[in-house]
Amino acid sequence: SCRSLKTNSLLILACIATSIWAWAQEPTFAERNLIFSLRNFETGPLWTLAVALFVHANVFHLVGNVLFLFVFGNTLEKSVRSGKLLANFFTGGFLSFIVAPAFLPRGTGMLGASAAIFALAGSVMLVRPLKFSWLFLAPQGLIAMIYFIYNLVLVYQKSRIPGYDPQVAYVAHIIGFITGIPFGIALSSRWKQNFLITLLLLGFYLAIVSGVGRFLFR
Repeated sequence: SCRSLKTNSLLILACIATSIWAWAQEPTFAERNLIFSLRNFETGPLWTLAVALFVHANVFHLVGNVLFLFVFGNTLEKSVRSGKLLANFFTGGFLSFIVAPAFLPRGTGMLGASAAIFALAGSVMLVRPLKFSWLFLAPQGLIAMIYFIYNLVLVYQKSRIPGYDPQVAYVAHIIGFITGIPFGIALSSRWKQNFLITLLLLGFYLAIVSGVGRFLFR
């Protein structure tokens, strides 16, 4: 029902409204007050830890995150209480912001809900992996695992991989996803079976991709 999805809808609206407002501000104001960095965290504006979750770099960044939040957030909110959705979202986002700088150049700024959404994806993988997404035309457990692996590869291979963007903190996505795993375990008594289902989906997907690749390039 619409009522059951009100919390995730509010998160989506917060991302849109905060981003549009931030884009209207002076760049120096945004850098000091709206983007999370260790420098900002150490010198005073602690609110950047929360505000930066909802501020996005550009329209493409915002639309991409809203689509993923719509899919994974709605699925999780239908399966668990709204409070648990929020706990998952903010824990994943906060931890990624705090831990990721240890793996990034000093002074790196971070913004956007990506890591928080990855936390939701990690949970959905263990709660409802077979929930089909008509937006992405695949089971959501498979989508979550593929994007997690893709980000792992980007972190270790960097510029060798198509789509790599040095401005993106991929390690924060990984931290967010890992943060979502304990939530998924706590929220599902069938998490072991659901994880196995996800691995089987991934194996099936890789077999299809490999078969199509051999057929096209033989």
